[in-house]
Amino acid sequence: MSSDSRLRVELGTRSYDILIGAGLIADAGRHIRPLADRALIVTDANVASLHLPTLQAALERAGIAQHTIRLPAGEQTKDFAYLARLSEEILSHRIERGSLLIALGGGVIGDITGFAASILLRGIDFVQIPTTLLAQVDSSVGGKTGINTSQGKNLVGTFHQPRLVLADLDALTTLPKREIRAGYAEVVKYGLIADAAFFAWLEDHGAALVDGNTEARRHAVAVSCAAKARIVGADEREAGQRALLNLGHTFGHALEAECGYGDELLHGEAVAIGMVMAFDLSARLGLCPTADAARLARHLASVGLPTAYPAAVWPSLRQAMSVDKKARGARLRLVVLDGLARPGILDDPSEELLRQAYQEVSA
Repeated sequence: MSSDSRLRVELGTRSYDILIGAGLIADAGRHIRPLADRALIVTDANVASLHLPTLQAALERAGIAQHTIRLPAGEQTKDFAYLARLSEEILSHRIERGSLLIALGGGVIGDITGFAASILLRGIDFVQIPTTLLAQVDSSVGGKTGINTSQGKNLVGTFHQPRLVLADLDALTTLPKREIRAGYAEVVKYGLIADAAFFAWLEDHGAALVDGNTEARRHAVAVSCAAKARIVGADEREAGQRALLNLGHTFGHALEAECGYGDELLHGEAVAIGMVMAFDLSARLGLCPTADAARLARHLASVGLPTAYPAAVWPSLRQAMSVDKKARGARLRLVVLDGLARPGILDDPSEELLRQAYQEVSA
């Protein structure tokens, strides 16, 4: 694999590239200059202290006029209040249809910046520069934008594709190991839904990836992005197979809501628990061997991800699950598996089986 990998998300006139490599933030001006000569950078306080000067210098070298908007770090920033604040500040700079937003940060910054880009002036361009593993392998690719509400996660949002994604592997070296682990849960997801050989590779190399092995990280980001690019290219607006990317997310999002979207349980940690529940449910339905469910839980635990959450309370979790975006009427729709890399959708699962799967991860 070359030092910089280039993948293409094929969406006709809205197609775009994903670049994966080291030093991409320092070289961002060269890649962004063909898109615009003026940009507004949206970032958070934590990322700004680590990567903003490098990006600003890169844009300046390329002759791109710029301004920076800083938001507080954390999932709590993804709400109506901060969307309004961000939108007003962007508009105060007299943007035009040709203006460009740059989302420099993790999934929160990417989601709220993409949402603002989709609604301001009825749609302007934006570029994703994801600085977390989770954002690099998942949320920065595919055009999903949104904010959270008291009713649930990402219930307000749009589909709005970026013009470019720059996944700088150097940014991952500044992350706490807990954030790396949380992102790793989304990497595992791609092995579970699409590539059993990749999951086996992760079993051999996942610990090295979490511990900082650059080549392992490069391979995992490239394989994950390639899988998501294929799925998004075939089903941009989640009418079919893109729903499979939600493995573990219905339960995971409910756990996040239960925790108030705080640091008690990160998104990737909640998804890890949700995937364990999905496999347990699949095994109870006779769809996959119990050995597969045990294999997943064993691997997640081996890299330090949680596989249970004893503080969960079933009635409130079940209520949160009922407002999931994939629900149809009062019926849940969950991603289940016939085995590794054989996912499907289960409509209206048995309440008793759901409760049993919950009990498995709340013990």
